[in-house]
Amino acid sequence: MNLDTQSCSESLVESLRKLINCAIITPTDQNYNTSRKVYNAMIDKNPGVMVMCTNTTEVQTAVNFARNNNLLVAIRGGGHNGGGLGLCDDGMVIDLSGLKSITVNTENKTVKVGGGCIWNEVDNATHEHGLAIPSGMVSSTGVGGLTLGGGVGYLSRKYGLTIDNLLEAEMVLADGSIVTTNKDELPNLFWAIRGGGGNFGIVTKFTFQAHQQKMVYGGPTLWPIEQTEEIMGWFDGYIRNAPDDINGFIATMIIPESPFPEHLHNKKFCAIVWCYTGEMDKMDETFAPILEKNPLFAHMGEMPYPAMQSMFDGLFPTGMQWYWRADFFKSLTPEITAQHLKFGSEIPTPLSQMHLYPITGVASRVGATETPWAYRDADYCGVYVGVDPNPNNATKITEWCKGYYDALHPYTAGGAYSNFMMDEGQERVQASYKHNYNRLAAIKHQYDPTNFFRVNQNIVPKS
Repeated sequence: MNLDTQSCSESLVESLRKLINCAIITPTDQNYNTSRKVYNAMIDKNPGVMVMCTNTTEVQTAVNFARNNNLLVAIRGGGHNGGGLGLCDDGMVIDLSGLKSITVNTENKTVKVGGGCIWNEVDNATHEHGLAIPSGMVSSTGVGGLTLGGGVGYLSRKYGLTIDNLLEAEMVLADGSIVTTNKDELPNLFWAIRGGGGNFGIVTKFTFQAHQQKMVYGGPTLWPIEQTEEIMGWFDGYIRNAPDDINGFIATMIIPESPFPEHLHNKKFCAIVWCYTGEMDKMDETFAPILEKNPLFAHMGEMPYPAMQSMFDGLFPTGMQWYWRADFFKSLTPEITAQHLKFGSEIPTPLSQMHLYPITGVASRVGATETPWAYRDADYCGVYVGVDPNPNNATKITEWCKGYYDALHPYTAGGAYSNFMMDEGQERVQASYKHNYNRLAAIKHQYDPTNFFRVNQNIVPKS
């Protein structure tokens, strides 16, 4: 496996321009510095060339050119990856943001989505027909990265992870071939891309199963941070036996100055953000045990699903400093909740926070080997994020996240959701796929034996 690469010279770029019609951005272009930025401003990489693809054939041309000229390649969809894995230094970025097609089939409730779409574009298109696809928690996230990593979100307890609703994918492979993969065509490849990340090729079009879901009921409930252990302990017992229609994620956070009432501003809270997908005439009955916990603040109501999905987008615009750490948890024991109280009480900056997303309900009823997503037996997907607009606070938020992770990791299931990981090395990647890793490595060897696609949570090819 030859991992040596060469820099992207001017002569190589000129050769590429003769082969491809889409925009090409290089370090000499005026828009280079803005174009190379990603969601996480802590990432500062300088690619040799960015190829702004608008169709599958252009992606194919870029892949063939990079392979034939031994260029390092990164694939950028929405640019949200915490570790900045949509960029690379010196090599080629294949940018998919021009692949924006969305086609909704209302008869069979399927949706074809271009690999460069972001979720708010998809949500708005499906909502017109009263449909929704399970995705994540922030609607500015790219469809490709979130899907290939798994897809944990508001609808997971009702409809499963995003990968559980993926029906088919059009892909460009490392050898430049264009293939379609589903449960009947190239089924091994289809298995691998449902959680195995961008290791196996570039998905230029996804086909999803959508669900009849136009409106939801939800919003945040808040308790003082001192009640963290009590609320987490209660939630742990509640959500395991709750109807699939109710979902909620736990957070420890500082309440921002907008859009919350002034008396809450800049105070630390244990929060649960709820999303209910069931019949509205059962809403009062469903939320009664929740309101019996006497939240200090509750702001919930009926809303279109896209409004739920984008509720916190405004708090987290592109260009902030981000540092991520993550883990899976099988329960919320007193030892675990005590650490959440400790670190929740020490949140370093107003936007830094911790989230625990339930992996119960429908998401937990998929077998541990049916997809690469190996932690179906974990009840929670946890993430600690240090966030701040000021680069001077990068060290502070990073150290808080690392300390949080170090304190809790001994109590965890061992791995993490790959979409919540920074660039943490092979041991961490293997732990996150555990019993599925060897099969992934074998499929990687079949479809990408030279590890051409390696700017990712990398699975090393092995026969």
